[in-house]
Amino acid sequence: MNLTISGHHLEVTPALRSYVTSKLDRITRHFDQVVGVKVRLTVENQKEKEKRQRAECNVHVKGSDIFAESSHQDLYAAVDELIDKLDRQVVRYKTRLQEHHFDSPRRLHA
Repeated sequence: MNLTISGHHLEVTPALRSYVTSKLDRITRHFDQVVGVKVRLTVENQKEKEKRQRAECNVHVKGSDIFAESSHQDLYAAVDELIDKLDRQVVRYKTRLQEHHFDSPRRLHA
């Protein structure tokens, strides 16, 4: 799995990098066909303090791309919300893949 973590108007510290990596392990536990992950952490220059920290993630899985984004006051909370959204999307994608399989006629007669 290729993992890219980048920061926009923000320096990605080793603590932040390890936090994001540990949270992304949850996604790979549910679905092992993840090809690449790109995470972008941003601090926006807004006057209002709410939802200033932003986390975006693009997960490339076998056959599709999954995108999610989250904004919050705290960057760690934004990452938590992002991982929750991605986890739900990955589980839904996995069940969609499993539901489209059908039994072959040879198996039905056996």
